[in-house]
Amino acid sequence: MIRLLHFFFFSCLFLMGYAQPNLQEQKKIETKIQPLGALEAYNLATITDTITKPFFDKREKALAIYYWIANHITISPESVRSYDSRDTDPASVIKNRKTNAIGFSLLFQEMCSMANIRCLFITGYTKYNTDEINEPADEPNHAWNVVQIGLSPDTWYYVDASKACGITDTKFYSFTKKFNWNYFFSDKNIFNLDHFPENRSWILGKGSKSKKEFYSIPVVESGAYQLGTYHPIPYKGFIKTKTSKPVAFSIKRQRENPIWKIFLIIKIGNKEAKKIDLQFKEEYEILEFEYTFDVEDTYVVTINADGNDLYTYVVESEE
Repeated sequence: MIRLLHFFFFSCLFLMGYAQPNLQEQKKIETKIQPLGALEAYNLATITDTITKPFFDKREKALAIYYWIANHITISPESVRSYDSRDTDPASVIKNRKTNAIGFSLLFQEMCSMANIRCLFITGYTKYNTDEINEPADEPNHAWNVVQIGLSPDTWYYVDASKACGITDTKFYSFTKKFNWNYFFSDKNIFNLDHFPENRSWILGKGSKSKKEFYSIPVVESGAYQLGTYHPIPYKGFIKTKTSKPVAFSIKRQRENPIWKIFLIIKIGNKEAKKIDLQFKEEYEILEFEYTFDVEDTYVVTINADGNDLYTYVVESEE
């Protein structure tokens, strides 16, 4: 019996390592890191030591670094627009307290290195809005990290501290601070829909086979991570349909908590968005629903579940 309990306990710890932070972990990190504040009088080495010292295992140390960075470094919209690599070295980021994804990722990498955590800096692509569907960027426009906890190839995990810190508008002229736990050790199925590395060797698990394929899929919203939804159908982000024919949607999910409401948030041009409450069914962890775009037009359509935006499409409906 004791052996069985030990097996169960360590199995839970093992599985926890593969997941986004649970509520217990979140509370532990918040309790120990939040009171420390911005640590503005300290240098990088001292900040790293201060925020990692309360923790023993590498996952918690990495999570403390993620939490502190995402709460005390902000996005510079101007730097995001230009994807400018100036002033993105960790010392400059600590001094200025604002940067772009490159600066976030280099800072996270450096702090992990100081805490004896193996971490690499990855450059690549993400889609910020529906204007980018089927429009591949010429050069990388984003950066993130992979962290190794353990010795096997399966113990690499994704971290994106820049997406965790808040939200920019679609044109990158404003920034709203809003911390998010979802981008630490993210579900690889979802992260790979949202990120495409410049070096395909750093696709962990299954991902897009090419940059062209990556830019063809819908825009992934933060709620997809929150609710554990992946494998959206239609797989293409641009949908052509007829006004007389319903579009069938489906999404797989991995969370045990029930989903109560599915909405489509539909926007046409500059008009106010409409929120449509849909009937749906769920079988074998697959959510299925449909909607008919019965007026000829072009729509920006976001799937929303229980108040969480999941995926955004462009729908062109013709008679």
